[in-house]
Order: sequence, then C-alpha cells, then structure tokens
Amino acid sequence: MNYELILPFIPNLRRYARALVGDRHAADDLVQDTLERAVRKFHLWKPGDLRAWLFSIMHNVFINQLKARKIRPEVEADETLAAPIPTATRTDLIDLERALATLAPEQREVVLLVGLEEMTYAEVSKALGIPVGTVMSRLSRGRARLRVFVEGGPSRTNPSLRVVQ
Repeated sequence: MNYELILPFIPNLRRYARALVGDRHAADDLVQDTLERAVRKFHLWKPGDLRAWLFSIMHNVFINQLKARKIRPEVEADETLAAPIPTATRTDLIDLERALATLAPEQREVVLLVGLEEMTYAEVSKALGIPVGTVMSRLSRGRARLRVFVEGGPSRTNPSLRVVQ
C-alpha cells in the first residue's frame, strides 16, 4: 500500500477544512480524522481520482461531526484563506468568513470546493456523492447568498471581495 500518494493532497485538505469549519484546531482535527479514515480504508480506493476520494471522505467525516455535535463553524480570520486576493484587508477576510458561515453546510461545501479548491462540477459531484445538477444548484444558491452578504452592508464595499461567477 502506497500511502505516499495521499501526501500531496494534505495542504488542500487542510485549506478546505479550515475554510469549512472556520476554526484552526477543529480543521486540524477534521484533517486528522479524514487521514485516519483514508489510511484505514485505503484498500477500498479504486485507482482513479484520489483527490475526489479524499474530499469525499472529508465530506462524510464533516457531516458525521455536524450530526453528532451540531457544531456551528466559528468565525475567525485567517490570512491564508483569501491569499489570492492581494487587496483584501483583515476586515475583508472576516467579512468573507462571516459570509461563508451564513451558508448552509451543503452550499458552503460546494462553494469552497469549486471556488477554493478549483474542482470541476464533475469532481465535486463525485466527491460529495451528489448529481452534477445538485452541485450547480447549490453553487448558484450559495453564490447568490454570498453576493447579497458581500454587497449588502456598508463595511462590505471592497470590490476585491466580489464573488466570482
């Protein structure tokens, strides 16, 4: 068994987990739980899209944690979350994390996988085990809600935070 195949995907898993749960320690726990399950279940992986398989495991672990604890992601700014936006301020990052926290978990997952992890609709569909049409619907609703949040308040007028279509 070649577990080294998983190593290159750990930074992506960490970034996605951090954006998903909003708390650095909870994100580390989510990644750890995901990696433990991936190693335990590695014999079930069929050669193909390992990235989608790992994100699928993380999705399932996250949903199980939500159900078990009814956890609500906390809002805490992390400069690495929106690093590609050079003009974003700390306030912009806090606003973005707050906006993401307002999304339903299903919408937040799709928005983050498409926007942050740059996965295709087909990859997201496979990772989350949902039809491509559902991916597109959740993404559309999530983007619309983010757009309202970002454009809705006086402290959210920075054009660098515009939601990518």
